[in-house]
Amino acid sequence: MKRQPGPKKAQLLIDLAKSSIGTGQALDAYKFHLEQLLEEYDLSVKQLERVEQQVKEILSKIPYAKKLLMIKGISEISLAGILGEAGDLSGFSHGNSLLRHAGLHLAEASSGKWKGQIVISKRGRSRLRRFLYLVTMSLVMNNPEFKAIHSHNVKVKKIKKMKSIMKLIGKVARIFIGIARRNESYCPNKVQATFPLAA
Repeated sequence: MKRQPGPKKAQLLIDLAKSSIGTGQALDAYKFHLEQLLEEYDLSVKQLERVEQQVKEILSKIPYAKKLLMIKGISEISLAGILGEAGDLSGFSHGNSLLRHAGLHLAEASSGKWKGQIVISKRGRSRLRRFLYLVTMSLVMNNPEFKAIHSHNVKVKKIKKMKSIMKLIGKVARIFIGIARRNESYCPNKVQATFPLAA
C-alpha cells in the first residue's frame, strides 16, 4: 500500500503548486468559468420563475384546474404538462380515452405468424405517458389515499410494484376526466372505494 503524505508534506506540495508556473492563470480561468456558471444559473432561475408564473395564469383560466390542484400530490407544472399534451380533459368521454390517447391501453403484441402477450400499446403521446406516470408517482408518495391503495396492492394483493403503478395511472385518468367533465371536487372516500370514480 502506498503511504499517504503527512500533513507537513501535503502542505509543502500545496505551497509548491501555488508557486508553480501557470497556476495563477489556471486559477483565474477557473474563477471566470465559475462566475459564468453562476450567472447562467441565476438567469435559468429567473426564466423558470417566469414560466411558472405564466403556467399559473393559464391554469387559473381553466374551470376544473383549481379542483384538480386541490388533490394532494398534484403540482401546477405536472398538471400543465398533462393538459399541454392531452388538451381539454372535459372533451374525453372516459378515463380510458385518455389512456388510449397516451398509448397506455392494452394491446396484443403479435405478427402474422404468432400471437404474443398483452402489453401496453405505446401508440400515443409519449410525453403524456411520462406526465401521467410522474403524477401517479407523486400521488403514491404524497397522497394518503393513493399511498394506501399502492401499499394494499403490493403487500396484500401481492401485485408487483410497477403493475400497481400502472393500475393507479388508470385510476388517475378516471379521476381527472370525472372532475373535468362534471367539475366536481376530489373525494378521498371515492378513491378508496371498491369502485373507482367513474367518468
